[in-house]
Amino acid sequence: MKISINRTDSDFQMEAVNEDGNKIIMDGAAAIGGHNSGFRPMQLLLAAVGGCSAIDVIIILKKQKQEIESFEVEVEGEREKKEEYSLFRQICLHFKITGKVNKEKAERAIKLSLEKYCSVSKTLEPTSEITFKLTIN
Repeated sequence: MKISINRTDSDFQMEAVNEDGNKIIMDGAAAIGGHNSGFRPMQLLLAAVGGCSAIDVIIILKKQKQEIESFEVEVEGEREKKEEYSLFRQICLHFKITGKVNKEKAERAIKLSLEKYCSVSKTLEPTSEITFKLTIN
């Protein structure tokens, strides 16, 4: 896996490109001289855990023949200042699913994702408590 990151302005805006040519724009916060014209790196980390787990949950629910009409994940993280950096200490994923989806199957799929399959959550696990909420229909 390889990502290339190139600065695109005279401040902090950068473009990250993966091996397939897909792009993400990153920028710094206004407080440090950025322009808020892209995701900040820590926001990308929250997006990564939400996206990784969402893929797992959708795969599991599809295998169980659940009929998903819409699927959304809201991710919130609380950071703790450590020396010069801040770690996520608490991350909560709120899954919002509509369709003909059994609540127990969805909860089990989420638990399997976070405890077994999601590489991003497993990476964050040593420093972050990761919890979830589920809303169906």
